[in-house]
Amino acid sequence: MAEVVNYQSIKPADECGYDGISLGEVMLRLDPREVPTARVRDNIRVSQGGGETNVACGLAYTFGLRTAVLTALVNDPLGENIRNQIREAGVDTGKIIWWNTDNDRSKHSTDKKGTICNGINFTYSGSGVLPSDTTYYRGNSAARLLEPGDFDFDELFGKEGVRVFNTGGIFTLIGPKTADLAIEAAQKAAEHGTFVSADLNYRQKVEPDKKKARAINSKLAPYLGMLVGNDSDLSDALGYDTKVQKNAPYTEWIEAYKETASQVAKDLPNLSLIGTQWRGAHNADVISWGAVLYDPRNDVFYQAPLRENIPIKDRTGGGDSFASGVLAALLKGKDLETATNWGAAHGALVQETPGDITMINQKAVEAEAKRALGGGGVKAVR
Repeated sequence: MAEVVNYQSIKPADECGYDGISLGEVMLRLDPREVPTARVRDNIRVSQGGGETNVACGLAYTFGLRTAVLTALVNDPLGENIRNQIREAGVDTGKIIWWNTDNDRSKHSTDKKGTICNGINFTYSGSGVLPSDTTYYRGNSAARLLEPGDFDFDELFGKEGVRVFNTGGIFTLIGPKTADLAIEAAQKAAEHGTFVSADLNYRQKVEPDKKKARAINSKLAPYLGMLVGNDSDLSDALGYDTKVQKNAPYTEWIEAYKETASQVAKDLPNLSLIGTQWRGAHNADVISWGAVLYDPRNDVFYQAPLRENIPIKDRTGGGDSFASGVLAALLKGKDLETATNWGAAHGALVQETPGDITMINQKAVEAEAKRALGGGGVKAVR
């Protein structure tokens, strides 16, 4: 097993063709806006998103970094729509595996009946005491059928060069061989000196059996340099319980989370960073937001300022944007305190725009980080 790369050894930009590569599923998201999905008739907003690919989009769109996605789509109008949206975020789509609809008996071929399809979800953002809710149609998605050997990782990591590789817990659980592919990718990344990050992102609707999820994710975890996951993810996906009551305030939660993160680091000495965001939901429209990044080798916890009572528009993508904010700071040579604040700011801002990814630039992230550190308000820009 090759040695796992730590965050201090991320390759220089001029040695690599890509700053970041994300492996995962991407779906077409249908957003009924303020109307619950069961009642919606028109004005549906269309976007794209996926737990892993959101990171690549954030790195490219917000921070101007060179990224690509490794995924699979069916070559039909829905697949083209998803591809075009990813392109608009500035992400290279040239490595997507396309399933044709010719039924020609090749490995990546299907019919025009949707036997293999592009994943779709309906995500109602919620309002007041009505929580956000997502309905998935992903059981026969092309990404679910990805497996080892589908991508040439020696070419990608060895010849083209990648500074950071990212995957996640949703992808490892959606298909029969997707975890094997994620592990193959992480192993190859380590062999070629690429830093590896993963967000556990456990979803019960993807895999209700937590024992199965833990068994799968425990095989991936030893290959990671950075692990992102809140306390419920660490419990559901890896089996680490944070000893704190549900809905405890941030001050109580952070002390309990420190103990959990320290234990995870002891059990997984390959990790050089463990990070998460904390969300205190007052209702579907207002949250409190915190973030922490742990450097286990120096036993230092970095905390972003706690943002209290923030109005939001969309809860989806906050954790993915936290991860991309942290990684962007690392890729741009910033220190861990800055990385924590960028992650927290980016995660908060994505929830203030509709869709899975942000609609803001790095300047806005830096301004929000500065605002939070100074405890200031928000002024109009004229």
